[in-house]
Amino acid sequence: MLRLLRIFKILVVVLRFGLDEFLLAPGQVHWLQAPLNALLFMRDVSRPRALRLRLALENLGPIFVKFGQMLSTRRDLMPADIADELARLQDQVPPFSSAKAVAILEATYRKPLDQVFTSFEQIPVASASVAQVHFAMLPDGRDAAVKILRPGIAPIIAHDIALLKICADLMERWWVDGRRLRPTAVVVEFEKILRDELDLMRESANASQLKRNFANSPLLLVPEVYWDYCTTEVMVMQRMYGMPVSQVSVLREAGINIAKLAEHGVEIFYSQVFRDGFFHADMHPGNVQVAPDGRYIALDFGIMGTLTDMDKHYLAQNFIAFFRRDYKRVAQVHIECGWAPADTRVDELESAIRAVCEPIFDRPLREVSFGRVLLRLFQTSRRFGIEVQPQLVLLQKTLLNVEGLGLQLDPELDLWKTAKPWLESWMNEQVGWRGFIRALRAEAPNYSTLLPQLPRVLHRYLSQTVSTQNEVLLNKLLKQQQRNSTLLYMIFFILILMLVVGLLTPA
Repeated sequence: MLRLLRIFKILVVVLRFGLDEFLLAPGQVHWLQAPLNALLFMRDVSRPRALRLRLALENLGPIFVKFGQMLSTRRDLMPADIADELARLQDQVPPFSSAKAVAILEATYRKPLDQVFTSFEQIPVASASVAQVHFAMLPDGRDAAVKILRPGIAPIIAHDIALLKICADLMERWWVDGRRLRPTAVVVEFEKILRDELDLMRESANASQLKRNFANSPLLLVPEVYWDYCTTEVMVMQRMYGMPVSQVSVLREAGINIAKLAEHGVEIFYSQVFRDGFFHADMHPGNVQVAPDGRYIALDFGIMGTLTDMDKHYLAQNFIAFFRRDYKRVAQVHIECGWAPADTRVDELESAIRAVCEPIFDRPLREVSFGRVLLRLFQTSRRFGIEVQPQLVLLQKTLLNVEGLGLQLDPELDLWKTAKPWLESWMNEQVGWRGFIRALRAEAPNYSTLLPQLPRVLHRYLSQTVSTQNEVLLNKLLKQQQRNSTLLYMIFFILILMLVVGLLTPA
């Protein structure tokens, strides 16, 4: 029943704000206007379409707000009026009352608010889809930002996720490309992300990890977490002083080198993804500021992505092959890692990828239509049966955010040339001789544990071999002796390897 009510609400909101014009061309729906206006006396079609779209997304809740946030960064895909209006979703979602905020804090700390903070600003400085932020001062004089979870948000998200699962199941059953795109797996991954975002202790841990990864970094600042004040519903962290990254004119007046800032954003993204395998996955302009010294300031750590070493390896190979225009290698990597079926012809996939990517090279971002590129890639993936990888959905979203930010800051930014040297250097560190030495050093503690056990394991193996010699024929005995010889060679090699590792491991 709750799901039916939610579906009904979505339909009502769509019709109320006149969003049917986004679904069908105006010439196709003009005859519906009069009946709809008569049935829905509250129908709003007089205000600008962008405003109606933003209001509708706010009415539909946090999942739809997050969708609008992502669209707001894609000015190369969205008309200017819609992108400008949706940008207000990044930190201007209507807040809940200050009285509720105070009540939550006092229930959390079990004491009056004036005994927790020296001062607390009743009006929130930012209000997003899942939480809102107030400024405060701690008893020791430190300025703080207090993030408070929206009351009653969990059931709303649960209902929307249930609807998305139904839609995903229908897509897999009835849509031709449903199984290949794996919408159910994508929704399950999205559900996990949202549940993590509702736990502010987890977000605090994310912020702490990112700060450690970029300790003393000349590129990125991350606020310190004040753990004594953090719970699952409240997060208290260092107050940061910066300028919104979207206000380019303000940044220029402050003497910020915009071109360098755009390049540093790309470097931060690739450092998080390939160096750390731990990246900020919600990098819309509302979550990014710029410090007076030109460093980025990261905010809101509810959505973070992680990658395995194997994911990083294949992704790096893909990126580098793209930058080198080695489309054959791109096709081979897709097959090797299982993203494309094993029986895919490399030459055919190579030719299809070349046709999509070749036209976009050597152009600044403002001249690249990523909408057409994504559409062509989708058509290519459908032709070759390439499956959507749920573990990479966050990375794809983050890459769109980074491109959107780069486009706003510096339309002349060459994304490819900026990223290629960094990725090549990283790959040399990972797969060259330096990577081999690093791997040996990392495994040295394991080898030191296994090495003392080697004589006992060898004795047991040889004892089992001797006990079976009386039960086999002569030809099997000869084969066993050959096997033992091979084993001795292997043991000799392992001992040599242990010696090398011992020499390489620092005392």
